[in-house]
This record gives sequence, C-alpha cells and structure tokens, in this order.
Amino acid sequence: MLAVENLHVSVGDTEIIKGVSLKINLGEVHAIMGRNGSGKSTLANVIMGHPAYEITSGEIKFKGTPIDEMEVFERARAGMFLSFQYPSSIPGVQVGTFLRKSVSAVRGDDAPSAREFRKELKMHMEALDMDKSFLSRYVNDGFSGGEKKRLEILQMLLLNPKLALLDETDSGLDIDALRVVADGINSITPNAGCLLITHYQRLLDHVKPDYVHVMIDGKIVKTGDAELATKLELRGYDWLEA
Repeated sequence: MLAVENLHVSVGDTEIIKGVSLKINLGEVHAIMGRNGSGKSTLANVIMGHPAYEITSGEIKFKGTPIDEMEVFERARAGMFLSFQYPSSIPGVQVGTFLRKSVSAVRGDDAPSAREFRKELKMHMEALDMDKSFLSRYVNDGFSGGEKKRLEILQMLLLNPKLALLDETDSGLDIDALRVVADGINSITPNAGCLLITHYQRLLDHVKPDYVHVMIDGKIVKTGDAELATKLELRGYDWLEA
C-alpha cells in the first residue's frame, strides 16, 4: 500500500527526515516510536501531503503510484487517512454535518445514500460507545482529549481507508477509551495498511504490530517485532545510540 524510498524532508533550511525507507503492505500494522522531535509526525504529514514540508529527495508511492504531485484531497480520495496528534476545533460546524460532507467528498460516487449513511453512522458510534448527542456538537469544540480521538476513529471507520496514518491516537485516553479506540483500529486493519505513531507500548497491547520501527534524529535506526516496543518501554532509547 505504501512505499517510502530514501525520503529526505526539510522545512526551510532544516532537514527533518534524513533518508527514511519504509514499506507497508495490505493488512500490516507498523508502529513508529521515538523521542519527541525525532520526525515521526513529520513523516505522517509528508505522506499525507502537508504543504509546509519540502521533499528534497526520495519518493513516496501509494499502491505503486508516485504521489508527490497529488493534492491532499486527492490522496484522501485515493484511500489515505491521517489522524492528527492535535485535532483542530471547528466552531460552528456540527459533527453530523462534518461527517456527512466528509464521506460524500472522499467516497464520491460510492458515497452511501442518506439512509445508508445514518445506518453506518449509528453502527460505528455504538461500537465506539459514542452518544448521538455528539452529532449536534461543534467539531472538537470543548471536546476532551478522549472525545477528539474517538471522533477521529469514527471518521476513519466511515471513510474506510486503505492506508491509515494514526498520529498518537492513544494520547489522552483512559484505559476504557483506549480499548474502544483500539477495537476501531483493529476493525479496519485486515483490509488496510496502518502506520501507528506512539510513545507508549500500551496501545500495542491492543493493536498488535507486525513491525516496530524506532526513529531517532530523522532516521529509522532499528526495526523489529512487538518485542522491540516492550524493550523500549524498559530501556528507553539511549542503548540505540551507543
């Protein structure tokens, strides 16, 4: 689903990503861990097409096709989804309207009828233990951290992407909310590739990664299985810099 080849990314004169290569196949879950400022969120944003970042060399392919000329909305329509580390509030825009318009814009001709949309929405909200009162609230306006994350997972389930880029989806979640959000992620992974960015091994107790990558100073310095996350939890990152 995704192939990142020797990617170098800068903001102004500062290089942030320094030669990252990564491949994610359909049905695989990849986790990226690392200290703050290591380039994890930058990688996700660049893959999704954030205009603040400049790719100075390397290539990103989605389903075998280079995407460097694709706009963000085109990547979304192609089947890519990004959840934000800090979701934005949109005062004045109701959640129900936002979700309906998002699904229509991304799924295009395959968008469900109003009746089918309501059916899908109800099913996914029940799975995420979300009250229907959410739909009349303004997007993320006054939401708790957990509510913001659940809303992003709800968006993901409705959009049904082929590549999910999830940036610290576990931040701000209590134990029960973490389990609910993890169940939402697990429900799409058989039919999608997934890139999880996280600081903590606790999410990976619920969403089992096929690969764990450690990112330090803009580079992936080590790749392993789920046991690598456990080792990082115990030892931190210093041993990888020795």
